Amino acid sequence: MFIETETTPNPATLKFLPGREVMPAGTREFTSPEDATVSPLAEALFDLGDVVGVFFGQSFISVTAAPGAEWSGLKPQVVSILLDHFVSQAPLFAGTNGNGIAVPPEDEDVDYGEDPADADIVAQIRDLIETRVRPAVANDGGDIVYRGFREGVVYLSMQGACSGCPSSTATLKHGIESLLKHYVPEVSEVRAA
Repeated sequence: MFIETETTPNPATLKFLPGREVMPAGTREFTSPEDATVSPLAEALFDLGDVVGVFFGQSFISVTAAPGAEWSGLKPQVVSILLDHFVSQAPLFAGTNGNGIAVPPEDEDVDYGEDPADADIVAQIRDLIETRVRPAVANDGGDIVYRGFREGVVYLSMQGACSGCPSSTATLKHGIESLLKHYVPEVSEVRAA
């Protein structure tokens, strides 16, 4: 088995591609060792000591190194853990069912309380995010999650390599906000949730 690596716009994060499915559906982000206890793989990565973030995408894993950590020493250790995991076909999450798949729900952030009258607008926003934004963000080793729409403001949460990336604010404001405003005139602003 060979695991490819790719850089991301976030210099602290590398994207690892095992050449097989990681998550059957959705994504999952871990931002602390306590979060990672539900996944033996994420827990093993945090146990390295120099890891401060792990993100599971459909076909990749993004790992964020602690400030001051050097990827030259950390990368071989991460690859070793990933190889062990995928070769052994261990479950991604603890407490899986018989087929080895369990995707525990992420904790939801603040509820931004959408107005039912905005249902058509929300549907347009969600469609644009799913078809145009999420694929591009996944290429960079992260994800973006829709959190709500209220009074012209779209609330989004950046995850994985995109969370804490130096260019994430520019991505939200200049890229995503411009796209949404162009196609959905009711959108006045995009904010990080």
